[in-house]
Amino acid sequence: MNAAEKQILDEVKAYARKNGFRINPDSKIVEAVVKGLAKNLGRYGKKICPCRVPTGKAEDDEKLVCPCAFHIEEIKKTGHCKCRLFFAK
Repeated sequence: MNAAEKQILDEVKAYARKNGFRINPDSKIVEAVVKGLAKNLGRYGKKICPCRVPTGKAEDDEKLVCPCAFHIEEIKKTGHCKCRLFFAK
């Protein structure tokens, strides 16, 4: 894991703790999502969730930045967000 990925992982963990979520216990999924976030940060300049497809429209794409605008409702509905990074406690 490179420095950017480590930074993102630390941010994700802090966000989960602060907001009452837990991180997926499957470290392979967490690593894949974090790598995707780092790749999108380099590509788009923002940590766009790797399970979402950016539109190129700034207003719409802002909703896709991790943690995306949809994760809370997804966690309430299914127990986890779409990319399976965040889970309910």
